[in-house]
Amino acid sequence: MNGLVVCVVVLALASAFGMLRAKRDGRLRVRAKDGVVGLSAAELGVPLGERATLVQFSTAFCQPCRATRRVLAEVAGMVDGVAHVELDAEERLELVRRLDILRTPTVLVLDAGGRVVRRAAGQPRRADVIAALGEAV
Repeated sequence: MNGLVVCVVVLALASAFGMLRAKRDGRLRVRAKDGVVGLSAAELGVPLGERATLVQFSTAFCQPCRATRRVLAEVAGMVDGVAHVELDAEERLELVRRLDILRTPTVLVLDAGGRVVRRAAGQPRRADVIAALGEAV
């Protein structure tokens, strides 16, 4: 009987975790410490966009990273003055540590000055990216 109770509790906790992660995955949100973090063109290795920059941290074997790349490239192509930069998280460990990147893909929305306005862990939706850009510009 104890084994059945343990099994039910573990399944309930795993289900709750899965639902929470599905709800939060890919949401562009503001973290308190993100507002003070900024990135320069020198740190990224490419120029910042005139109005905003979409920075994507990816890894080689990340399947959602490919879909995120397509979404961000489309949005950057639609909005004038917006640049899309994809960084390999394995090659840029100093930035990963400084920015507290825990998984890929992670997307940062930067304003024209390079300040982090929004961030998302996981694949963001196109509409959410466009809304975050509206705040950045």
